[in-house]
Amino acid sequence: MFKKVLTSVVVIASLLVIQLPTASTAVAAQAKQEKKQKRKTRLVGPSVGKKVGRAFELYSADDIPGALVLLLDINAKKGYDKAYVDRFIAIMYATKGDLEKQAIKYLKLAIAPDILNENDQGEALKLLADLQMQTSKFKNALKNYKRWMDFTGKEDGATYVKIAQAYYSLKQLDKMIVPADKAIVLQKAKPNQNPYILKIQSYYERKMYKKAIKVLEQVVQVFPDKKQWWTRLGMFYMLTENYPKALATLDLAYKQGYLEKGSEIKTLANLYASNEIPYQSARILEKAIASGKVKRDDSTIARIANSWHAAQNIDKAAKYYGELAKMTGKAKHYRKQGMLLKQDEQFTKAIVAFKKALDLGSKNVGKIQMSLAESYFYLEKYKKSYAAIKKAMKDPKSRRAAKSWVSFIKDTALRKKVKL
Repeated sequence: MFKKVLTSVVVIASLLVIQLPTASTAVAAQAKQEKKQKRKTRLVGPSVGKKVGRAFELYSADDIPGALVLLLDINAKKGYDKAYVDRFIAIMYATKGDLEKQAIKYLKLAIAPDILNENDQGEALKLLADLQMQTSKFKNALKNYKRWMDFTGKEDGATYVKIAQAYYSLKQLDKMIVPADKAIVLQKAKPNQNPYILKIQSYYERKMYKKAIKVLEQVVQVFPDKKQWWTRLGMFYMLTENYPKALATLDLAYKQGYLEKGSEIKTLANLYASNEIPYQSARILEKAIASGKVKRDDSTIARIANSWHAAQNIDKAAKYYGELAKMTGKAKHYRKQGMLLKQDEQFTKAIVAFKKALDLGSKNVGKIQMSLAESYFYLEKYKKSYAAIKKAMKDPKSRRAAKSWVSFIKDTALRKKVKL
């Protein structure tokens, strides 16, 4: 979660303040309050300074082990010299990247006397806190970030983000909000997503979904081109069952080209369907299949078929139920296709679908025979219609409805002079 804070740039910046006896230094005091007394600038002694200078040359040549050997061999007597060398040793250990515990040990030794020059003491406190974050010593890190701010009078967004992260790691979720808010204010000129993420995480894990939504509503305004925030806001609206807002948000994201995953597009299609806009639901899924973003599988085809049916586009609904029937080989889909084709007065096609449903062993034999009888009747195939209605009469589930058709078919056939 927490990236290593040390880079060569940071280390060089820390080391460039080395005060050799021959160097001209003027360190400006950085005070939190006017009452705070300025520190007197100190220099290392000549003997220690020469050894430190050689160690710095080795470091500059990327020979950190060699620099460490020299520094560890220094037997500094004076308090300032010892603190200065300990700080340098800590930086070398930290630079190696896998010796954080050693770095922490020497940083503590360097900081404890509180005699380093103002800038060095402040940087050491901050580095100590960063290393404690890396080694999961979150309580200690929080303590030392506070010490750094108290000592230097400085604060920055990145540090407040780390503080919020430390509280998250300690499961003190309620304490994350204040530092995250401070980070947002301090990073206003150059907004960063991390404090917003931390706030959302805090509210989400505490099931404070409406507060999380408020943050997300801010995020989409601050980072309008970040696709993921639009989808997350839509999902949170769904979580709180605010489906109209979920639809409006995801629809806007879709129109901006932000919905790229098949699951996101399916969610939008479902929202259109549940908000009684089935036409849009079907069209979106059709486009997604055509573009390859959504797989043409039976569940998607079923959704499209249902949406076209709800939109009263019977012809398209029948077409998709037919495709679904071929994909699954299920009688119920052929029957559904047949019913829609019959409704659309495509009787010949309906008969084909009904027969396939029967061939596949549909359990609704009587109802299908009733539908066949109707289809044949309207095609004026009265003999076949009469044969189908007699079969429908044999099924207890359809017998009552079939009775009303029997005499009607007979009378019509007689009038048309068709022998049954």
